[in-house]
Amino acid sequence: MANNDKKTPKSKKNWTEAELVLQFKLNRIVEYQTPLMKEWLEVENPVFDTLEQGIFDIVYQKGLKNMATWSEEDLKMKFITHILDLGHLKDENGVVGYFDKLLSATVEGIHLKVKSDFMLAKGFMNLHQNPYFHFQEYKPNLKPTGEPMAQLIEAFLIGQAKNEKPIPLYGVEIIGEYWRFAIMDGKEYCISPTLVATEKEDLLKIISILRHFRHILFTRLID
Repeated sequence: MANNDKKTPKSKKNWTEAELVLQFKLNRIVEYQTPLMKEWLEVENPVFDTLEQGIFDIVYQKGLKNMATWSEEDLKMKFITHILDLGHLKDENGVVGYFDKLLSATVEGIHLKVKSDFMLAKGFMNLHQNPYFHFQEYKPNLKPTGEPMAQLIEAFLIGQAKNEKPIPLYGVEIIGEYWRFAIMDGKEYCISPTLVATEKEDLLKIISILRHFRHILFTRLID
């Protein structure tokens, strides 16, 4: 029998956030905002046109009434997709939004693999390349498929491995009505305070933060 000395990279199905921090020697920041996070969150309420205002009013009331009973797929299709539209996260200038994409890469000798519920990436049709933004969502009254923040950090690590140059990566963890934004820059990641999507002022801020990311993307992250 031939002796195969080639080592297979280590892999693990479901990482916890703590395991990722320890394994990859990450610096987790929640006590204060980094300059990148502070700039991202300092936004004014969005200005809606007539159509957008109508969509916002309908989606907000729908979430307020039904979010506690929605499944994960309901949450995505009946709420999150509309918030992404109001946040102006759309396909343009070579950047494409992808739902339910499986991502993988070997990072520091360890094979990582995770499903991104939604990401913005440089791409063409179904071919995605450099990722810029991820979100991970999970409905807490269903069986968990892993920690959403851990999945987000894993997607960030894979994105760093795939990107052509080192850039900050942006994303959001969504657990039902609770949204936390995150930025990973090198080995450091910062998590925002929680925003509650069933609170009207918080939902307006969520939309403004998403719109501000679009500005950051096209003015700083893309050559």
